[in-house]
Amino acid sequence: MINHGHPDRRSLLLGAGALGAAQLLPSTASAQAPKRGGAFRVGISDFATSDSLDPTLVETQFSQHLQWQLRNNLVEAGPGGKLVPELAESWEGSKDAKTWTFQLRKGVTFHDGKSLTPADVVHSFNTHRREGSKSMTKPILAQIATVKADGPDTVVFELLDGNVGFPALTSSVGLVIIPDGDTDYRRGMGTGGYILEQFEPGVRSRVKRNPNYWKAGRGNFDTVEMICIKDATARANALLTGQIDAYNAVDPRTVALLERNAAVRINRVKSKAHFAFPMMVDQAPFTSNDVRLAMKYAIDREEIVKRVLGGFGSPGNDHPLSAAYEFYDGSIPQRAYDPDKAKFHLAKAGEANLRVQLHVSETPFAGATDAAVLFKAHAAKAGITVDVAKEPEDGYWSSVWNKKPLCTSRWSGRINDDVLLTLGYSDTGTKAGWNETRISNPRLNAIVAEARKEFDTGKRRALYSEAQRIIHDEGGSNIFAFADFLDATSRKLAFGELAGDWMLDGCRASERWWFA
Repeated sequence: MINHGHPDRRSLLLGAGALGAAQLLPSTASAQAPKRGGAFRVGISDFATSDSLDPTLVETQFSQHLQWQLRNNLVEAGPGGKLVPELAESWEGSKDAKTWTFQLRKGVTFHDGKSLTPADVVHSFNTHRREGSKSMTKPILAQIATVKADGPDTVVFELLDGNVGFPALTSSVGLVIIPDGDTDYRRGMGTGGYILEQFEPGVRSRVKRNPNYWKAGRGNFDTVEMICIKDATARANALLTGQIDAYNAVDPRTVALLERNAAVRINRVKSKAHFAFPMMVDQAPFTSNDVRLAMKYAIDREEIVKRVLGGFGSPGNDHPLSAAYEFYDGSIPQRAYDPDKAKFHLAKAGEANLRVQLHVSETPFAGATDAAVLFKAHAAKAGITVDVAKEPEDGYWSSVWNKKPLCTSRWSGRINDDVLLTLGYSDTGTKAGWNETRISNPRLNAIVAEARKEFDTGKRRALYSEAQRIIHDEGGSNIFAFADFLDATSRKLAFGELAGDWMLDGCRASERWWFA
C-alpha cells in the first residue's frame, strides 16, 4: 500500500505492477525529444518515518520512487503493462516454464564504478529469500528452487513448478539489483539514473543525475527532490505557488479548481487501484458469511464514486480484478446497494442489531474518511451501526491495516492476476502478512497454483473466473471502487505515455520525465 493508497503499502511493494492501458485527460504525450537539466521537485503523499533504503522493506510510495531513482530491475513494467528489458536484455523459459534464463546487459556499472555481474543478481534475490527475511516479495519468491550464475552474463532461475508469468514478477519494486554482498543499504548503491545525496525518512530526499547512466533519454534531471506532504490541500498549494513541480493523489474535489490554472496539468490515468473496507473472516462477527454479505449489500458504491471520487473511477464488485486485468470476468453480476437484502442476511446470521467499528485515515486514499462516513449512513438504513474510528496517519499500514478486523484499504495494481491473488487471497499471502481478509479457501489456493502453470489461455481464464466468483460470494473484501490515478504537474514538464500501475507514471516520473 502506499498511498493514494496501500496496500500499496506493501503495495508498493510488489508491485507493482500490472498495468492497464493509460488513458490521459488531457493528452500529455510529448513529441519532443527528452532534454537534460533542471531541478525536479515532487510532493509525495504516502511516506513514513520508518522508510528505509532496504529493498526488502519498501512500504510506501515515497520509498518506491526512491528505489527506482537509485536502482533497476531485471525487467521493467512499462506503460500499458508491457514488459521492457532492463538489466536483463533478454529472457527465455523452458517448455514447462520451470526454468528461466536471463541474459544480462553488458556495460552496466553501479554508482561506484563496479560492473554488473550475475553474482549481483543472485545476491539481490537471495536477500529476499533468506531465512528470517521480512521481505514483502518473499511470498512470490517461494516458488524459486534455486537462482545461480551460469557464465559471465547469464542467470538461471529453477522453479519448483511452472510459472508462465515469472519474468513479470522480476519487475516488482523490491527486486531491484544491488551489489553482491551489499548489506549497507543506506548507501543507496545501485545502477539507476540517480545517485543518493540526502535522505531524511518522513521528510525529504535528494538525488543527483548519474553521469554514467546506461539508459539513453532517461534520468534527465540534474537533481530530484522528493518532499513529504501528507495533506492534499498543502500539496496543491505547493504546486500553485511554485514550491514543487508535481504531486500525486490529487483530491478529486479540487480538480475543477486546479484546471482553472493554465500553468497546471491534471493527469488522469485509468488504473488497477481499488479501494475497500476489508473484513477479517477469522474475526467475529465477520466469521459469518451472512454478516459479510450484509456489509456488502449495505454500501452504495455509486454514491461513493460520485461524491468521494468525483466520478474519477467506477464501482467495485467485491473482487480485486478490474477490466484492466487480462482475466477479468465481466459476467459476474454487479452487487448493488440493497438494505433489504442486508437485513435478510443479518437475520440469517442472528445479528439483527449489528454494530461494528471501522478504522480509517486518509493514508489509504484522499477522501477515505468521507467514504467511511457515507458507508455509515448507508449501513444505518440496513440496521447496521458503523462507528467510524479516526486513526493517526503515520504508521497506518503497520499499526492499523491488517491488524483491525475492519479498516480502510487501498491496493495499487499488480503486474498480473497471479501476483494479486497470491498476495491478497491465498494462504501464502496470509503467512507473508498480505492477505488482509485472512480468507483461507482450499479451492481458491488450488486455483492460484493451477493457473500459474497453465499455458492454455482459455483454461486460465476459466480458473481465474472461478477465483473471482469465490471471492465475490464468500470473501471479506468489501471492494467499493476502482479509482483513476490523479496527479498534478506543472506544464513545464514533458513526458510520453503514462503508466497506470502506480501514480506519477508508475513511480518512475523521475526517470522518464524532463523539462520541456
